[in-house]
Amino acid sequence: MQTNFSLAQLADAHVAESEQILRKCVHCGFCTATCPTYVTLGNELDSPRGRIYLIKDMLENGRAADEEIVTHIDRCLSCLSCMTTCPSGVHYMHLVDHARAHIEQTYRRPFLDRTIRAVLAAVLPYPARFRFALGLARFGRPFAGLFDKVRPLKPLAAMLRLAPSSVPAKQDAVSTAPAQGVQRRGRVAILAGCAQSVLDPGINASTARLLARFGVEVVVPVGEGCCGALVHHMGREDDALAAARRNVEAWTREIEAGGLDAIIITASGCGTTIKDYGFMLRLDSAYAEKAARVSALAKDITEYLATLDLPEPDTRPGLTVAYHSACSMQHGQKILRQPKDLLARAGFVVREPAEGHLCCGSAGTYNILQPEISRTLRDRKVRNIEATGAVAVATGNIGCMTQIASGSELPVIHTVQLLDWAWGGPKPAMLPDAIAPSPEVAA
Repeated sequence: MQTNFSLAQLADAHVAESEQILRKCVHCGFCTATCPTYVTLGNELDSPRGRIYLIKDMLENGRAADEEIVTHIDRCLSCLSCMTTCPSGVHYMHLVDHARAHIEQTYRRPFLDRTIRAVLAAVLPYPARFRFALGLARFGRPFAGLFDKVRPLKPLAAMLRLAPSSVPAKQDAVSTAPAQGVQRRGRVAILAGCAQSVLDPGINASTARLLARFGVEVVVPVGEGCCGALVHHMGREDDALAAARRNVEAWTREIEAGGLDAIIITASGCGTTIKDYGFMLRLDSAYAEKAARVSALAKDITEYLATLDLPEPDTRPGLTVAYHSACSMQHGQKILRQPKDLLARAGFVVREPAEGHLCCGSAGTYNILQPEISRTLRDRKVRNIEATGAVAVATGNIGCMTQIASGSELPVIHTVQLLDWAWGGPKPAMLPDAIAPSPEVAA
């Protein structure tokens, strides 16, 4: 794609980076076939190619974002399916991140939209605030139908419907050492996280137990917090970079104190962002090198487990599970085989739903801020999952778990909780007491 940025514009490192991305686009349109919003809405401006034209026009002319640009950029899920499809290597993620930051700086949103976004940024990344908000949600849930009748309030209705009816008891972050008699094989830090630590603290507990059985010491560094993905995707770059710096400091202290073989992430949405810390902080001389080291150490739990020489599982459940590959897993991190291979090795029969490349509609706060498109995508995803005949859904991202569970009666379980069960841990509570093994196993 030909660009016409001035030398003065290109002196800005962010503009220069976006210009290089834009120049790689050859207008081929392959991305339109795999873009969830284009497939759903059929509007060229709701495809990656259409958004690239809008972003180019906005940045090249050095103008503030307007309502049309904001509408179509807001509809982007950042699922990154387009990056998997693109034959030219267009780094759409960095381009749309820049566009969102530009929107945040130059566009004044309507009052209610602005307020809802501010509330999400002030609550979701902070476990204590999030827990308190979920407690209040049960009182507001009866009013969801009323909020749905007023378009600017639809996000509040979506928020109330997504809130669980009960919140698990608070658990401290889990640190473990290998059991006595087990050879020590490594030392890792685990991201305690923000929303996941409230919605399902059992995920990290399962991770720590499983790794300890395999001889891996798990530590939770003091001072870490939300990875910054939630605010990053809303264009609030100052908040996102502050979160990144805080975590880089916490993990660097742990690296220097006792060494780390990996930083384990159990929410793939967080993993995509943490693996990008090196890029996000590349212009910060105080953090660039440390951030690059942290990004290199970041590993999804299944990515790390796949590097270990695992023993035979203690039990082979033989259940048929549908594996939902989160967009941040398959497109953001390019982790494709490891989760499925681990589940199969653990004795599960793994089925892959049709249209597995399409987003479920969760995408951080997307299912709150774009509830109608999100619901359409969720229902499409659930139909494909249920068509597999599986008795449960396995996935590696808390957002996807919440989203799919809101539209299906099937139990939706984190992949690591199923692996923990197979290698000696407790059976996931969401599974019924009696489930017949898959006919494929019985045969």
